[in-house]
Amino acid sequence: MKLIQFGPYGEEKPGLLTEAGVRKDLSGKFAKYDRDFFNQGGLAKLAEMKDSLDSLPTVADEVRWGAPIARPGKVICIGLNYADHAEESGMEVPSEPIIFFKGSNTVVGPYDDIQIPRKSEKTDWEVELGIVIGKDARYLESETDAAQFIAGYCISHDVSERHFQLERGGQWVKGKSCDTFNPVGPFLTTCDEIADVDNLAMELDVNGERMQIGNTKTMVFKPNYLVYYLSQFMTLEAGDLISTGTPPGVGLGMKPPKFLKAADKIRLSIEGLGEQRQTCVDA
Repeated sequence: MKLIQFGPYGEEKPGLLTEAGVRKDLSGKFAKYDRDFFNQGGLAKLAEMKDSLDSLPTVADEVRWGAPIARPGKVICIGLNYADHAEESGMEVPSEPIIFFKGSNTVVGPYDDIQIPRKSEKTDWEVELGIVIGKDARYLESETDAAQFIAGYCISHDVSERHFQLERGGQWVKGKSCDTFNPVGPFLTTCDEIADVDNLAMELDVNGERMQIGNTKTMVFKPNYLVYYLSQFMTLEAGDLISTGTPPGVGLGMKPPKFLKAADKIRLSIEGLGEQRQTCVDA
């Protein structure tokens, strides 16, 4: 299944995307795709309905696409999780996952504008595979156990301001939590529709120029391991979002570096998870 949300920012309603690419309105059945939805067996209830979508209202084409999940309790990010990205960043491949957070209010729709922060010098792009937690997870026993705690996968655009992140002191979160810095979607694909999450092609263009080309097969730490690992340090709540790192090709690693500015247009995609498009604007 492909879960979507639609409508004005902060007022999104839940829906499903049919195989024909039609958005169907499920707001008469569910309030939103949040922690309660996932913990109360919402995915199983959706599965019972997926063959009767024709009877549900259709979402008009002009209605905004929201992030496919409600504002998550946590947005957990994994740094330097592609060996080739670590190399371009001039950093060692980590022996354990590097963990940092983004503000959960950074989550926006897949086609919303990206706001270049005031006083920004180095706003950068990062296409990433997102994991959405399907039920609360704490002290999982094994990597194998982790699979049943994953609701599905999506595109997560981990926009970053490198000057804030790396040159202004403190922790990375300062360069990660600016408004609009985490477009998500266009849909959340349930695990049963992904043949091999460890082999998904990824790409990102800026103004039509290919910047990032990668594949999840070069991840240092794989999705199931990340869920298991994180559960040893914190309770992962249903609806939480994990951004699993980015392949090489970010602006910071280019010679000379390149960064985003107002009017730039970004397109990014991951195999089986659709495509995002954003335009940069001044905050």
